[in-house]
Amino acid sequence: MADPDPGYVDTLADQLRTRRPDALDAAENDLAVLRARIALTVAFIHNPAYDHTARTALARDLALPEPRQEKPT
Repeated sequence: MADPDPGYVDTLADQLRTRRPDALDAAENDLAVLRARIALTVAFIHNPAYDHTARTALARDLALPEPRQEKPT
């Protein structure tokens, strides 16, 4: 998907900010929740306490960096 024109995005953001400030606040809150969930998922993917195969599959499915293979101790 191509990136939208920055001027178009700025115009929409200005309209949203002036006409529906509550919607902008809700969108910012939703984005914060999404970022927190992604951070938790990334922490899981890179936690060697869990099965490497499952973590690798999850990373691939979510298009996130895959975990490194741990060296046996």
